[in-house]
Amino acid sequence: MPFDITGKLHRVFDTENKTSSFQTREFVIELPDDRYPEYIKFQLTQDRCSLIDNYQGGDFVKVTFDLKGREWQGKYFTNLNAWRIEAGNAAPAAPIPNRSAKSFDNNDAFPAAADEPIASDLDDLPF
Repeated sequence: MPFDITGKLHRVFDTENKTSSFQTREFVIELPDDRYPEYIKFQLTQDRCSLIDNYQGGDFVKVTFDLKGREWQGKYFTNLNAWRIEAGNAAPAAPIPNRSAKSFDNNDAFPAAADEPIASDLDDLPF
C-alpha cells in the first residue's frame, strides 16, 4: 500500500554499496510542526538511488513510499522505501495543531455562588 508525504528536503546521503549487487541511499524530509519540526528518513534502493539527484536541500518534494518491516534475530526493523519523488508545493502543508493545548474559558473554571445547591436540595441523602 503506497503512502505519500510532502515536505522540505533536509539532507541527502551518499549512495552506499551494501554488497557487490545491492546499493541504498537515504534522505531526510523535514515536516513542519507547531513547536518542533519532524525529520523523516527514507531509503532508496538499487536503480532508484538516482531519483533524488535532481533535488537539493531546501526543495519541497512529494515522496511516494512503501512501509516495510522485517525481523532479524528477535529485533524488528522498519524502512520507508521511496519509489517516486516529485517536485512538491512551494509552501509547506499547514502545521499540525498543538494537541496538548486546550481551549479554556476562565469563567468555566469554578462554579459561581448561584450554582451552589440550596440546603433543601440536600435532604434526599440516604443516611
